[in-house]
Formats: sequence, C-alpha cells, structure tokens
Amino acid sequence: MELEIRGKKLQLSKAVETYVAKKMGKLSHLLPSIVETKVEISKEKAKSPTNRYVVQVTVKSNGVLIRAEEREADVYAAIDAADDVIRKQIGRFKGKYYLKDRRAARQRKELVAPVEAEIEEEKKTPDVIVKAKRFSIKLMTVEEASVQMELLGHDFFIFLNADNNSFNVLYRRKDGYYGLIEPEVA
Repeated sequence: MELEIRGKKLQLSKAVETYVAKKMGKLSHLLPSIVETKVEISKEKAKSPTNRYVVQVTVKSNGVLIRAEEREADVYAAIDAADDVIRKQIGRFKGKYYLKDRRAARQRKELVAPVEAEIEEEKKTPDVIVKAKRFSIKLMTVEEASVQMELLGHDFFIFLNADNNSFNVLYRRKDGYYGLIEPEVA
C-alpha cells in the first residue's frame, strides 16, 4: 500500500507524519486490496477553534474510492476522527459490495481511462473554469454506482453503465431517492 501524506497551509512535523503512518498503515488489515491512501491535513482560519484542522483521507482499492473528511481543534483528534470514519466506510464497503461481488468483479471487463489528475488555475472569476478533474471511468451497474457514490459522499456520480454501455449520471434527489440521467445522442 502506497501512503501519501500532505500538509496544506501548514508544515507537518515528523511526529504527525509518524502518527498518520501508524494509523493509516493498519487499514490494509481491514481491506487487503488497498492500492493507495492519500492523507491531506490542512489548517483553516475559522472563528470556531473546534474546526481548525481538517483531515481528508482518500483510499483507492481496485478502482473504488473511499473518502472521509473530519474537522477538529487538535490535529491528532482530527486524524483519529478521520481514521474512525474511514474504517466505518471500509466496513460498509466490505459488507455491501466487496464480499458479495468479489467473484463477479474479477470477471467483469474494465475500461481504463487516464490516471486521476487535478488542474487548478489562479483566476477565480465566475465565468472561468478554475478546476478540472480527470478520473478513470469503470464499467459498472447502477447498483454498484450507487454504492460508490455513497462511499465517496457525493451527490452525483458519473459512470459507464454495464447494461447499455453508455455514460450515465446517478444523482441524489432532494427527497432522498436517486435519479438516473441516461443521455441520448440527438
């Protein structure tokens, strides 16, 4: 498992890096298929001291992303809270998807797209794109897409539908249900 630890708007001490490595190193015991773990620790200027440190953890496992973000007053408390959340997310992933569909996932063909990358620009005017993301799109069913969307904590998810080999968008509606957009070429 590859572990990347970054500090954003703060310099991380060796003690903090060692603490993160110790905590996140144990995640591979829960989910052996973890390929990469990214931990980003930042310090924000907040009025409330309880939200000063933000820890974001992203775990990549066989094309599935699991994400957690926590805010606390102390950097160690934020790391502990993010660790607890990511462990719960991994448990949920294993219970809902990983253990049931492990054999089916091996047999399914995957489409490979460019590696995930982020590009940011300096200007921040409303009509200029300030951030672009690239990510690999995986062939999956609507059910698998909903599980992935929940694991990421997003309100929408773009995927390649295994049923009709077209790009679809799954989104969470205001009433709590899901919606599916299936575009057609005009």
